[in-house]
Amino acid sequence: MSEEQLQLPERVQRIEVDGRDVYLVGTAHVSRESVEDVRRTIEQVGPDTVCVELCRSRHEALTQRDAWAKMDIFKIVRQGKSLLLLSQLIMTSFYRRLGEKLGVQPGAEMLEAVRLAQERGAKLVLADRDIQITLKRTYGYLGFWTKLRLLFGLSASIFVSEKIDEEMVEKLKEKDQLEAVMAEFTEKYPEIKKRLIDERDVYLAQQIRHAKGEKVVAVVGAGHVEGIKNHIGQDEAIDELEDLPPRSIWPTVLKWGLPAVIIGIIVWGFFKEGAAHSVENIYIWILVNGLLSALGAAAALGHPVTILSAFLAAPLTSLNPLMAAGWVAGLVQVWVRRPKVSDLEDLPNAINTVKGWWTNPMTKILLVVAFANLGSVAGTWIAGTWIFTRSV
Repeated sequence: MSEEQLQLPERVQRIEVDGRDVYLVGTAHVSRESVEDVRRTIEQVGPDTVCVELCRSRHEALTQRDAWAKMDIFKIVRQGKSLLLLSQLIMTSFYRRLGEKLGVQPGAEMLEAVRLAQERGAKLVLADRDIQITLKRTYGYLGFWTKLRLLFGLSASIFVSEKIDEEMVEKLKEKDQLEAVMAEFTEKYPEIKKRLIDERDVYLAQQIRHAKGEKVVAVVGAGHVEGIKNHIGQDEAIDELEDLPPRSIWPTVLKWGLPAVIIGIIVWGFFKEGAAHSVENIYIWILVNGLLSALGAAAALGHPVTILSAFLAAPLTSLNPLMAAGWVAGLVQVWVRRPKVSDLEDLPNAINTVKGWWTNPMTKILLVVAFANLGSVAGTWIAGTWIFTRSV
């Protein structure tokens, strides 16, 4: 079909790059209309290559629906990746709830692009940066208080059931609405936007620019279209966009320094106030740390043995930077109630409701880890402050 005969959706933009035609399809990730936009564009253009805003792991998550059932929760907890998985599930929960309200599977437009590329023999390019790198760069460059605000916001999204309709989603694809959203987002979280949006604009643009073929269709979120257009015209290095942020020295200083200070205060109290005073400090440390961590495990509805393990572990793990009370409690919860295959298969449904987070054995383990760790951290600061004030 000639260029003059094409009747493309209004949200599709054609760009000429080095004598080749690139068609940018700006989509909403939970929109039936976006699925139709993708279908019409690929069918009319007949591209040599289809680029999608997916990385390998996100592509596998969309196309391999049984991936949940293959997760090894014991390994995840042991390697300290529980909070990362928990944050991913929270975001997945939001998109699934939104998709259910609109009657469309999240990422359906990407799946349609993948399906049509395979059906027509077009080359498929997974053009997005790896999600793990994006998350680590986004989180790693944030300040401490911004991280707290973000974590609280993500946690609150479990309990929020915002009224969102299809008209609202489609409005997000309009340029003026999108710019307003981005302006507000930039004001609140400028560093997040830089890593999550701006860097990926450059990355996507270069992947699309170097895609093979005379005709290329690129299916991307509407929020990336303008950024891609700004960067696709020239070669830009993207190697540094895959570098992980340098580790700050302060977390290491706190991890090792705080336990050393606590132990030092207890020892100093022994020589200054006597053995009875030091014993009281030790009791304070054990009870405050243990009780708050156990309270966290109980708030996640952990097994009684899990709650006891959090109580026993917290006073010790708070003095050991290589361990965490939540890891111990999580592993015990796995031991007393290891998720079945059916529990893992039900995970996508469980995260759609508040009740599901607390009843599905898989998500309960993640909540145990998170809440027990949170209680232990609170216990460390409260007990440490208490011991310090009564010892000086």
